[in-house]
Amino acid sequence: MRVMHRPLAAVLVLSALLAAPDAPAQTGETVIRYVPQGDLRVLDPIWTTGTVTQVFGSMIYDTLFARDAKLQVQPQMVETWSVSPDGLTFRFTMRPGLAFHDGTPVTARDVIPSLERWGKRDIIGQRLFQSVAKLEAIDDRSLTLVLKEPYGLVIQSLGRIGGLIPAVMKERLAKTDAAQQVPEHIGSGPFTYDPKEWVPGSKIVLRKNAKYASRSEPSSWSAGAKNVLVDRVEWQYVPDPSTAANALVAGEVDLVETPTHDMIPLLKRNASVTIQRGDPLGNVGTLRPNHLHPPFNDVRARQALGLLLEQEDYLRASVSSDPEDWKVCWSLFVCGSPNDTIVGSERYTTGTRAERDAKAKKLFEEVGYKGEPIVILQATDFPIFSAASLVLADSLKRIGVKVDVQPTDWNSVLTRRAVRKPPAEGGWNIFFTSGAGVSGGDPFTNPASTACDKAWFGWPCDAEIERLRDAWTREADATKQRQLLEEVHRKLYDHATWFTYGQWFTQTAFRSNLTGVQASSVRYFWNVKKG
Repeated sequence: MRVMHRPLAAVLVLSALLAAPDAPAQTGETVIRYVPQGDLRVLDPIWTTGTVTQVFGSMIYDTLFARDAKLQVQPQMVETWSVSPDGLTFRFTMRPGLAFHDGTPVTARDVIPSLERWGKRDIIGQRLFQSVAKLEAIDDRSLTLVLKEPYGLVIQSLGRIGGLIPAVMKERLAKTDAAQQVPEHIGSGPFTYDPKEWVPGSKIVLRKNAKYASRSEPSSWSAGAKNVLVDRVEWQYVPDPSTAANALVAGEVDLVETPTHDMIPLLKRNASVTIQRGDPLGNVGTLRPNHLHPPFNDVRARQALGLLLEQEDYLRASVSSDPEDWKVCWSLFVCGSPNDTIVGSERYTTGTRAERDAKAKKLFEEVGYKGEPIVILQATDFPIFSAASLVLADSLKRIGVKVDVQPTDWNSVLTRRAVRKPPAEGGWNIFFTSGAGVSGGDPFTNPASTACDKAWFGWPCDAEIERLRDAWTREADATKQRQLLEEVHRKLYDHATWFTYGQWFTQTAFRSNLTGVQASSVRYFWNVKKG
């Protein structure tokens, strides 16, 4: 998410449009014109976690299970399911009447290769299939999943959100090599897609699937009823935020996914526009130290970073001066998620700022720090990451640490962060990034791995944390699983694996004649009515 400052001319144009009337309504079809947060370039939902692709995938395809607004897993395509007493055999029976957009029925023979393909690419899918002995059809509507070892996250995995959704595709398409994108998009979801109407880099049209078999339960995120109340949704990619805001005010578009924070006050002044906080779990900032090289190969230096972290400083400098836009959050598993915990973070938050600074300075002295420059990769084209880099640099200088802030673009950071050489030879010490809160709410799907060379960038190494993470995935008892989660969280902070510098929230803006718009991590267009 980016904070962008628009030129004065753009602000004046927008101000002039604030009182603009609605654009004339089209006769015939009811259309929602939607400005997504990015250009839709990849249509295969198991190919990228990009939000625009996941929005597209959720509209076209359906899944066996889904998540509601409380992140609880609910059956979606599944009518009934059961598990054997030993917890190793799961049986699923799908709802009757499920059909693909070409009219052919959805069968277990479609589901099996769909899950297998997803399991080769998604992180939680890969972990699930490590424990799967076999997956086979019983009849057209039923299938079994048999485990070769205990795994406590079967249903949670199949209800995946925030990563690659386990979309059910037609058998012939699902058998596409996982290293290749599917050539067609024929799903069984509430919307249909016609590639003839796709203009890459500009527009995509999704139409109501009049034959969709919806559930009857109340709608909540991707779970429950998916009743489509419009004829079509037109995606209109508008790369300039000012242009998108102007179009919304003028009634030329109906919904802008992520207007920039500097546009929000002006949009709020227009009675025809509604501003709604988007994903309630927001985005979570990540400060990533390099564990391979001094000084952060020593846990004490990494702990010093935590002591210097004044999250409010980061959030005010990089996100917004308005506390409504952000939240101080020390949970590595996301504040507001079912796995929210701050166990272990106390060592970094007690005492005054001066006391924490003194402790941090002493820890640097204990590791033998002699004034070597700390290389911070500053992604100047991502204002949040750029500002966070400068805040940390000031904090380090405050305790006498030499800093080398190296300005670069984000694509260069993506390349540079994979370099394992010492900082003086093209490597790095620290970089900043962020992730969607919905995708980082547990010890497995967020960057919690401490598997040394196999871990995420920074390459933390701790066998005990890995043992606990694996035990968490295998534990079926909810109480014991929670105990393991909190132990993992404590160990991650003891080990100073990485740090969060806070949580922030994007806003969604839409015309006030739209009703039923959900505040969610992925934009859902079912049950949305245009007045």
